[in-house]
Amino acid sequence: MRKLITSESVTEGHPDKVCDQISDAILDECLKQDKNSRVACECVTTTGLVLVVGEISTDAYAPIEQIARNTIKEIGYDDPKLGFDYQNVAVLTSLIEQSPDIAQGVDDSQDYKSTNDKYDKIGAGDQGMVFGYADDETEEYLPLSVVYAQKLSKRLTEVRKEKILDYLRPDGKSQVTVEYDDDILKRVDSIVISTQHSEDVSLDQIKKDIKKEVIDYVIEEKYIDDNTKIYINPTGKFVIGGPKGDSGLTGRKIVVDAYGGYSKTGGGAFSGKDATKVDRSGAYMARYAAKNMVAAGLCKKCEIGVSYAIGVAKPLSIYVDSFGSGKYDDEKLTEIVKEVFDFRPQAIIDKLDLQRPIFKKTAAYGHFGRDDSDFTWEKLDQVEELKKK
Repeated sequence: MRKLITSESVTEGHPDKVCDQISDAILDECLKQDKNSRVACECVTTTGLVLVVGEISTDAYAPIEQIARNTIKEIGYDDPKLGFDYQNVAVLTSLIEQSPDIAQGVDDSQDYKSTNDKYDKIGAGDQGMVFGYADDETEEYLPLSVVYAQKLSKRLTEVRKEKILDYLRPDGKSQVTVEYDDDILKRVDSIVISTQHSEDVSLDQIKKDIKKEVIDYVIEEKYIDDNTKIYINPTGKFVIGGPKGDSGLTGRKIVVDAYGGYSKTGGGAFSGKDATKVDRSGAYMARYAAKNMVAAGLCKKCEIGVSYAIGVAKPLSIYVDSFGSGKYDDEKLTEIVKEVFDFRPQAIIDKLDLQRPIFKKTAAYGHFGRDDSDFTWEKLDQVEELKKK
């Protein structure tokens, strides 16, 4: 059976990603000074404005306005002609401390009162469900459409910042559709790239340059054929972009951040949240477990779902779906995951070392499949243990 799967990504200059990066830059600054910082920080942006809101409890001093301006400058909004730039944007804040009603459950969970286990002390920062996914389709243990979409967006930024294509501007998007036949990867069916640009460049020049410097650079020839459809700036013009062209909001790109629609997505976003928020840490742990399960040969595809109750350390539920690809049935695979991986928030924090200021760089080009030692949830250090099962 023929099947088409599509994934998308956006560049760091996309309005939503501007907000994600500001939120995570604030988190990083808090963690740099106080590893026990409790941060739930969100941004909204539009023409000439960044509004930072949320709850932060920390002993750190985080200069919110300067962090926001520095982040905007690093992204590339450094010219008033863009309609949004780091020098002229207004930065407003509305921040309070974490609610004591939430804090009491996080700091002293119900489980700890009966077990006195240190990993039972920290309760989940909220209720909710998270998902982790991995498969053996690529070396990143992700579907090809996800990998290519992320790499195309990242390459758009590289050719802009390295001035290979100096007429490009920070905002951009990519989308890749891959064809399968009976779940066997066949080809790339279509590629869509939209990139902000200066007004003095022709569409023909953009199409030629993006094909050569971005698409041909990223996409392997073996997946391209005469029927592959390529759309570059299909509206014909993309001069007005970033927060000038559309408002942005932290956490609005949860599918882009995760698995590109190939797997389920949890109920909460990642950026701007410290690791007591299981929306983030639980999702990272689920990816870590799923990737190690696939790498160990226990299944070719692995989706792990985990649910939590606020103020409770132990997950309410954990399940594994191997989509029929498992060495054992899913019930047995679930037992193995529960045995090898500890999904309590403090155990996740310790295992993945999540009290470090590493999060700003997660806020663009996907949280998974990245070759970076700080992305500890991408490690394959449980493979040998799993092979014994």
